[in-house]
Amino acid sequence: QVQLVESGGGLVQAGGSLRLACVASRSIYGINVMGWYRQTPAKQRELVAVASSGGNTNYGDSVKGRFTLSRDNRKNTVYLQMNSLKPEDTSVYYCNLAGVVSGSRNVEVWGQGTPVTVSS
Repeated sequence: QVQLVESGGGLVQAGGSLRLACVASRSIYGINVMGWYRQTPAKQRELVAVASSGGNTNYGDSVKGRFTLSRDNRKNTVYLQMNSLKPEDTSVYYCNLAGVVSGSRNVEVWGQGTPVTVSS
């Protein structure tokens, strides 16, 4: 089964930094899109950062200049470096992946979410 493992969330003071990691299971043989979303107060999932297989990276307007996404294809891992954190960044962050498994079957999977809390 396809599985994503998230880590790096926690409690941090405003202005601090956190680094999130999302590791895909070995059953993923090719990644098309991999990135991070977060839950808004309205219970919607908001784009944070996403990278495509073509090398393009898109960031949400609220995090541009503060967050940086990187991708390690060898490890099937995506990282989110979060700097200059603000209390409004407090949320549950979710990893998302769309890729290919054995048999050339396309799949999409979400992680369970990792909470990030930024204190004033």
